[in-house]
Amino acid sequence: MAEVVEFRVPTGSAETLLVWGLEPEPGLEHSLFSVFSKFGPLYSVRAHRNAAVAGPGYYAIIKFYSAGDASRAQRECNGQRLFQKSPLKVCVCTKQKGFQQQVLALNSNKCQELANHYLGFNGWSSRIITLQNVSGFGTENEELGKTLQKRSVKYLCAVEVTLPNHGVRTRGVALGKADIENSEDPLEFVTATRRVQKLAVGKALSSAFQKILLVVLENGKVAVEHNSSPEPPTDSLTEEELKGLVQVNELSLEQFDLEEQEVLSDLSFDDELPSQEMPSH
Repeated sequence: MAEVVEFRVPTGSAETLLVWGLEPEPGLEHSLFSVFSKFGPLYSVRAHRNAAVAGPGYYAIIKFYSAGDASRAQRECNGQRLFQKSPLKVCVCTKQKGFQQQVLALNSNKCQELANHYLGFNGWSSRIITLQNVSGFGTENEELGKTLQKRSVKYLCAVEVTLPNHGVRTRGVALGKADIENSEDPLEFVTATRRVQKLAVGKALSSAFQKILLVVLENGKVAVEHNSSPEPPTDSLTEEELKGLVQVNELSLEQFDLEEQEVLSDLSFDDELPSQEMPSH
């Protein structure tokens, strides 16, 4: 039986494990990650203190990308001591009826981790098609008889992701934006420009991965399909057309999640994104 893995934040109950009976210890989340990541890539590991009515101790919520990996981890870890003296209880989370979670795209770092796991370090590559400055001045606002102008920095980015072993190529486009309070400060301008560039590159890379579906077969092999969800037709545009494309979803730094900022710190601004390479075994 095959399972489809998407480059999106896992929200299903089948991919989520609840672990309780945990004893307090330094590096608890690291210990949990070390144990459960053996069954497959993890999206997140979060340990929490028990509520007062439940007594001392901790519980943890572990999110897998794959329901199959979560199920195997539950079967093999439930009732085992693992890294502590007392046995742990591990169960698959119950589905919450009547509550629909928003499906969110993975950030660029998580996309790369997932691609490396299922496709291999040499199984994909990415390059920046364009990183274009589309900055301008915002709308003038009149306040107390004065006309105020707030300078904004905008960068448009188009990224192409290629899976050579599967003959798949997808493109993603994103626009990063930030307002500059003090446009006369050159340091603030340079800092905002670099952050906006990173934002645009990271979001464009994530957008390209959203068009890919990983089909994991029982024998462990991975097939790739295009995501049939409606998307802007950027894959069919030429590089010249992409470089002239300005009207895309706008993403401001104020709306940008803190976890994304950690991701983008590793992205470079050469003509191509760093290729994922590892010597063959």
